[in-house]
Amino acid sequence: MMRGDDDIENNGNFTYNPSDSGARQRRAASGSGQQYSYSSIPTQHAQQVGYSPNSYDSDLKKKSTSHSTSTLNTPSQRSSVCVPASFFSSTSHLTEGPNQPFYRDNFNDQPFSCDFGTGEENGIWMNTSDQAGTIMAALVWLLLGYSAWTFTALAQFGGVPPFLSEAYVMICVLALASHAKTTFTDPGSVPQAAVPNEQMRREMGTPDQPLSMCSQCQTFKPPHSHHCRICNRCISRMDHHCPWMNNCVGVGNMKHFILFLVYTFACSVFSLLLLGWNYFMCLDEDCTFNGVLTQLVRAVTVLSIGALLFTSSMIMNVTFGLMTGIGTIDRLKKKANNSIAEAIEDPIPLKDVFGIGAYWTWLLPIDPLFEDHDRVLGYSTPQRLLREEMRADLTKVYSPCGLSKDMLSL
Repeated sequence: MMRGDDDIENNGNFTYNPSDSGARQRRAASGSGQQYSYSSIPTQHAQQVGYSPNSYDSDLKKKSTSHSTSTLNTPSQRSSVCVPASFFSSTSHLTEGPNQPFYRDNFNDQPFSCDFGTGEENGIWMNTSDQAGTIMAALVWLLLGYSAWTFTALAQFGGVPPFLSEAYVMICVLALASHAKTTFTDPGSVPQAAVPNEQMRREMGTPDQPLSMCSQCQTFKPPHSHHCRICNRCISRMDHHCPWMNNCVGVGNMKHFILFLVYTFACSVFSLLLLGWNYFMCLDEDCTFNGVLTQLVRAVTVLSIGALLFTSSMIMNVTFGLMTGIGTIDRLKKKANNSIAEAIEDPIPLKDVFGIGAYWTWLLPIDPLFEDHDRVLGYSTPQRLLREEMRADLTKVYSPCGLSKDMLSL
């Protein structure tokens, strides 16, 4: 189920002085030479967060410019073109990238391009470098599709009640949808522009507790993140790389992975109970399997037993990780160092996996919405930090005009 990762990392010193708001620098000791510094440029700051200084009312112009604003100058491989957006909306513009055009959304500063890959410039997340993982992921679809087709055939020949066959097929569809979401969802890759969030700035970044840097990505490495040599990215809160998903399992797709395990486990139990009842309890000749149906049922029985054992062990593994707050890779490392008993981590709240939506949304393979995105992922980005700062400034400036916080939300 798991494949190893090249978790090669160097600890870099991060210097942060809370009293020095004019100049904050982060420099990786791994030799990358990249420097991150804040400078006071109000106009560029307003444009980067999607606000233009010309949008300010004339009565508030003096008051708004009195607030200290800053922008973060970071080296980037992407286009530096920043098109101002409207005052309370976000728009996408076609701009030139290093290799091809892509769309930049001024609201969340995320690019989109119609190609597959695991890089920041790729619009659709998919691991294309592991041929074995691609074959194993396709095999999952083949086996689940075969079992669903078998129960459909049994219902047509009277061996299984039609409504039970339809229920089984529906569970298989949910399992396949969860598998697809796990495969094509970004598991939580750390971008090049990642910076510590405010909580980490307060708790870490001291000489006694330096922040970790990845020597492969040359970027900030959040806690519990690891560099995957197959995806060639650092994955936030990475649990393991799953060849059956052809993807890493991390904070971004943990929900979909758990749903796949649960629905596949349900398919296995459902099929074994249904076939067992038909074999032991059915005495009517109409519900017995003959000829080709017998061979189909035998194959489904073997597949169901194997899937039941596999998914049950993985469900216990994931449950242990959520309860202890220690992922699979971290647990194996601590076990190798004989430090598993000394590990003290807080349990991972379910809302950090399934989101803050209604409980019924937990059962659907849809992307979760986190209450605190930066806290869950373990990092922030300069764009999000600037938007939060700008939103706080605008709240102070425009609150006398009767604008609510919802209107100022970014």
